[in-house]
Amino acid sequence: MRDGRGQIRRRAGLRLWLSGGWLALVLFGAVFAPWVAPQDPLMQDLFTSRLPPFWMEGAEPGYWLGTDNLGRDVLSRILHGARIALIVAVSAGAATCLIGATLGLIAGYFRGMADIVISRLVDIWMAFPPVLFAILLIAVLGTGLTSIIVAIVVIDWTRFARVVRAEAMNQGAMDYVASAQVAGYSRLRTMLVEILPNVLPTIGALLTLEMGISVIVEAILSFVNLSIPTDDPTWGGMIAEGRQAIHQSWWVLVFPLVTLFLTVLSFSQLGEGLKDRFDPVLR
Repeated sequence: MRDGRGQIRRRAGLRLWLSGGWLALVLFGAVFAPWVAPQDPLMQDLFTSRLPPFWMEGAEPGYWLGTDNLGRDVLSRILHGARIALIVAVSAGAATCLIGATLGLIAGYFRGMADIVISRLVDIWMAFPPVLFAILLIAVLGTGLTSIIVAIVVIDWTRFARVVRAEAMNQGAMDYVASAQVAGYSRLRTMLVEILPNVLPTIGALLTLEMGISVIVEAILSFVNLSIPTDDPTWGGMIAEGRQAIHQSWWVLVFPLVTLFLTVLSFSQLGEGLKDRFDPVLR
C-alpha cells in the first residue's frame, strides 16, 4: 500500500516538475516578451520572408525559428502571443472557478431547492453546443479579450458546478461533517471550514484544466478571426497563417502549434499532479 502511494507521489512529482517547468518558461516569455523577443513581432520585411530556423541552410542570425511570408519573426510572435493566451487562461479560469465552484458547493451541501434550481440550470446550459454558443456570444458582444473571457465563463462554469457538486455530496456524507454539526458548527461554517478544504484538490485540478481549455478556445477563435481585432500576434492566428503556407514554410505552422499543444498539456498535467500530491485521501 505504501509502495503504491509512493509511486503515485513520484509520478505526481515528475508531472509537476515537467509541466510546471514548461509553464514557468511560457510565463517568463510572456511577461518579458518586449525585452527577450529578438525582433519586433509586427515588423514586416519582404527581404527576410520565409527564412528557415537557425539549424537549416539559408537561416540568418537573429531569426531563431525563422520568419513567415511577411518576414515577421516567428519566435517573437510566439512570445507576444503567449501574453494573450495567459491573460485569457488566468482571467477566464479564475472567474469560471469562482462562479461554478461556489454554485457546486451550495448545491452539493445544502441540497434541497438550491440543488434542484442549480442542477436544472446546469442541464439547460449544457444543452447548447459550446463552440457554437461561444461564436454566438462573440458575435453579440464583439471581438476582444473581454468578450472572449466572458464567453468562456458563460459557457464553462457548468463544468465546475457539476464536479464540485458531486464531490461536495460525497464529503457531506462523511463522519467528520456529522461531528462538526454535533459540535455546533453552522451549515455555512461546516461547508467553508470542513468541506471546502477537502474539495480544494479537485477544484485545483479543474482550474488548471480550465486554463488549458481557455487557451484552446482563444486559439480557435483566433483561427477563425474572432479574437482580438488588432494586429497583435496570437497562437491561433499564427496557426491559421501557417496552414496556408505549410508546403513553403512549415515552421510558421509547426512551432506555434507545438507551443499550444505543450501549454495545454502542461496545464492538464499540472492539475493532475497537484491533485495527486495534495489530495487528503492519498495523504
